[in-house]
Amino acid sequence: MQRTPFDQMPCPVARTLDRVGEWWSILILRDAFYGLTRFDQFEQSLGIAPNMLTRRLKALCEAGLLERRLYQERPPRHEYVLTAKGRDFRPVLWTLFAWGNRHLAPEGESVILTDPTTGLPIDPVVVDRRTGRPLEDGIRVAAGPAASERLRRRFERPTTI
Repeated sequence: MQRTPFDQMPCPVARTLDRVGEWWSILILRDAFYGLTRFDQFEQSLGIAPNMLTRRLKALCEAGLLERRLYQERPPRHEYVLTAKGRDFRPVLWTLFAWGNRHLAPEGESVILTDPTTGLPIDPVVVDRRTGRPLEDGIRVAAGPAASERLRRRFERPTTI
């Protein structure tokens, strides 16, 4: 994978945005979760210029979120499939759906998330995997095991988000 200036930043938010922060990338991932895999499918769904789509697909593959696979030999044709790392982006996408519906849809929700068994609408929340507790206000940000001395000093005082 190609290294970027953000790799020097110890912030996971900065590194994440470097890989998927460009809005076409998130829409490509969304469409990959919808089951699209082929270049022409992404192009048609998104109305994106071919050169831009080529760049974004290449970047997502280099970042390990998509895998490019040959599905036809003559002529050579490839599909783009979510990797395990790409599938780990799913909860981020769910929260983007919920936030967008809550704050950016004055006309009403055009797309909703539903329970696959009941068909009832769901409202995703972020929970701590260890305890199952919903994460709301007052979560502390602390230096992790790989933090630099500078970062450790930054978080000496409790910082909450």
